[in-house]
Amino acid sequence: MKYLVVGLGNIGSEYENTRHNIGFKVLDALAEASNIFFKTDRLGDVAILKHRGRTIFLLKPNTFMNLSGKAVRYWMQNEKIPAERVLIVTDDLALPFGKLRMRAKGSDGGHNGIKSVIEVLGSPVFPRLRFGISNEFNKGGQVNYVLGQWSEEESRTLQERIDLCGEAIKAFAVESIGNVMSKYNSK
Repeated sequence: MKYLVVGLGNIGSEYENTRHNIGFKVLDALAEASNIFFKTDRLGDVAILKHRGRTIFLLKPNTFMNLSGKAVRYWMQNEKIPAERVLIVTDDLALPFGKLRMRAKGSDGGHNGIKSVIEVLGSPVFPRLRFGISNEFNKGGQVNYVLGQWSEEESRTLQERIDLCGEAIKAFAVESIGNVMSKYNSK
């Protein structure tokens, strides 16, 4: 059985360690822990993870955040993966730092990457794993905050939260989404 896990982010070294690129960072950590490597392919960098009889395509789109849906649709069609086996990993301002929240469907919540996926797929019904980045910015400072580097305090526990996110991704491929939500949404 095939799965597609898409980490949202922006390409380029200037975005590498920003809050908005947590999707890329999570997939990079999962690939490294699994001893697999990304290769540049059509519309993104792809790594293939084998886990408990499942094939999980890890995708980091190179389309930039606002056009992420294009890469998602291509890989879904190319590998014949239905929406219920696609997981989008993204940052979320509405959640406290490091909090994970998996959902089977939902709105874009003001996130342009999710908005692009919804527009291209024509439906908000696909799983997503949101990684809380909190909203510790002054009025008018959202863009700088989201595209800013992690604080020292955040950096101390960031890897532990990223690793937990990787566990949730692997669980998504072998358990029901309800079980995964129960396990990881409360951590």
